[in-house]
Amino acid sequence: MAQKIKLTFLGTSDAIPSAKRNHTAILLSYNEENILIDCGEGTQRQFRKARLNPCKTTRILITHWHGDHVLGIPGLLQTFALSGYNKKIYIYGPKGTNQYIKEMLNSFKFAEKYYIEVKEVTGRFFESDEFYLEAESMQHGAPTNAYNFVIKDKIRIDKKKLAKAKLPSGPLLQKLKQGGDVFYNGKKYKSKDLTYLEKGKKISIVLDTLDNSKIIPFVKNANLLICESSFGKDLESHSKEHLHLTSEQAGEIAKKSKSKKLILTHISARYEANMEQILNETKRIFRNSYLVKDLDAVEI
Repeated sequence: MAQKIKLTFLGTSDAIPSAKRNHTAILLSYNEENILIDCGEGTQRQFRKARLNPCKTTRILITHWHGDHVLGIPGLLQTFALSGYNKKIYIYGPKGTNQYIKEMLNSFKFAEKYYIEVKEVTGRFFESDEFYLEAESMQHGAPTNAYNFVIKDKIRIDKKKLAKAKLPSGPLLQKLKQGGDVFYNGKKYKSKDLTYLEKGKKISIVLDTLDNSKIIPFVKNANLLICESSFGKDLESHSKEHLHLTSEQAGEIAKKSKSKKLILTHISARYEANMEQILNETKRIFRNSYLVKDLDAVEI
């Protein structure tokens, strides 16, 4: 059975938090990886409220360097140091990230007891046997990235067919997984007869940005698209002026990219009393849309 991807929405507000919504932060958990996308002010307390250990974080993806997306980083790094964090922490972001991290660490007394590796990224920037991460530049005034987390397709052994064939475990099964045919006790076994393809999964994260031509190709066929929806249709001109997406634009992106599911986040506090407006405007365009609140968890 495929390993689930769990997403915990630690913060879902826009630039100004409300009593119910904290600054932006999303934790993506898969196997031993805990990837934090953005780290707004107060993210550490959100970890605690969600009963999650921040020191299990393995990577941090920064979309851009506006305060509501990064002001939680210094405190988080300090907590790592005070808690015996003994892994290398990887921090990825758009152009300027190296300099901003240096300035951030120089702005307070920081006891670095572990190694921090910072990379400014675009395109595919990390790959393991199971998944890869990629970035695409967006339009938000400051250098900005959207991100994809992609689990690769896998060839799986059909256990029922394997039991019937009575093949031993070991190198023969590994060859079958790689698409090769094998011989055992004088008989040929074809990979296609004993295996099946398990399709991978794609999670796309598009936060602060003006609508632009790069988004749809980048998020195409996402199993889950997480997208900002700072403003409703009523503030479309305001949204464009501030380089953000509206509820309707988020719905159009999901529809045109053939994404399977859309989650809306980064909602302006002015809609606090009428969140359904944002969701309903999006659902009229893309039915499989959902609005998250702080500490909601979703599995894919």
